[in-house]
Amino acid sequence: MPVKITMPALSPTMEEGNMGQWFKKEGEAVAAGDILAEIETDKATMELEAIDEGTLAKIVVAKGTKNVPVNAIIAVVLEDGEDESVLDDMDLSAPAPAAAPAPAPAATASKAIPAARPEAQAPTPEAPASAAPAREAGERIKASPLARRMAAQAGLDLATISGSGPSGRIVKADIEAAVASGGAASAPAPSAAAKTPRPAAAARASREGAAEIPHTPMREGIAKRLLQSKQTVPHFYLTLDCTLDKLLATRAELNAKAGVDKLSVNDFIIRAVALALRNVPEANASWTDDAILMHNSIDVSVAVAMEDGLITPIIFDADAKGLAQISAEMKGLAARARAVPMELKPNEYEGGTISISNLGMFGIRQFDAIINPPQSCILAVGAGELRPVVTDGALAIATVMSCTLSSDHRVVDGAAGARLLGAFKTLIEDPLAMLL
Repeated sequence: MPVKITMPALSPTMEEGNMGQWFKKEGEAVAAGDILAEIETDKATMELEAIDEGTLAKIVVAKGTKNVPVNAIIAVVLEDGEDESVLDDMDLSAPAPAAAPAPAPAATASKAIPAARPEAQAPTPEAPASAAPAREAGERIKASPLARRMAAQAGLDLATISGSGPSGRIVKADIEAAVASGGAASAPAPSAAAKTPRPAAAARASREGAAEIPHTPMREGIAKRLLQSKQTVPHFYLTLDCTLDKLLATRAELNAKAGVDKLSVNDFIIRAVALALRNVPEANASWTDDAILMHNSIDVSVAVAMEDGLITPIIFDADAKGLAQISAEMKGLAARARAVPMELKPNEYEGGTISISNLGMFGIRQFDAIINPPQSCILAVGAGELRPVVTDGALAIATVMSCTLSSDHRVVDGAAGARLLGAFKTLIEDPLAMLL
């Protein structure tokens, strides 16, 4: 019987996705393991992989279609021996209504796997981007999603460009090199069936000389959530200064010990946030229309900057983990977040009960972060810098770090926020208490 391929739910919170490139055409044979298409979410681009074999009889959702609901039919595969006439009895005119997101994709003839993100790797002299590569007829052109968009904007034919990425994948730097060298043959026009809210040639110069850069799914997701947060969540902000001299001395002593991986100041901050939240459990909560959810675990999300946005991998049960374990987990999560393709699973960055955003490494002294719903708190951490302080009535110099807590006033009252930030300051200024 015909097998309906539906838009998979790639994370527990996913409600819709964008239809990227189709790598199979109608009428082509499909084998298990073949890459059918790309699905774009707000966090990453995933490849849709066939599980069963047959013939791709009908593409229901065209390349470029935005906001396709989870569980909507996007294509139909016929098994061997089936006639296309069976499609006449199927209702393919409208997508199925979006169901509640599930942690795993729906049981269809496909599954999704991570696709490579763009990487900043320059073309090698042996394989200039302007040289036409030798490809077999029908061979799929490997290119990152960003490279495909840039090629479409510049009117370049990907078939004429050599890739310098892994396994010959065309990446951002290859497109930039092709544009710099004079370009290549024009890319084929997009399908008329594709429903795109913006013109395909998005790199149009305005009268002011600005260029349009199309939004990536990650950037659209960030914009949607943060706009929702600022419009619907009543933020309030509390700032405290913490002295770091004892913490820096303790860190240096621990890092000097043999066999100990280097601890960062951020590792101490993660543990201090988790222990402070344990001391003020009323802040470890989320707002819903029906009730306030009091979380049983303390899961700390930590913002990690990426080329095209940011992601917040989670240290689960952070209050029950020591500094060494937190440090090792955070290094691993950050490396996997920045890997090509991204190696984090959705359950490793979806959720969390509080967030940390640290811009101290950029020299930022103090800032107010936007809450990441449905969480109710985020801590913005500034740089540690030498400042004059008054100690025991005398002027002195100390390393001071400003931290600002943004809280959802529907969940966390001012006094509770003050207790949480005060507990954090106590731990930061007495780091030995974190080792107990």
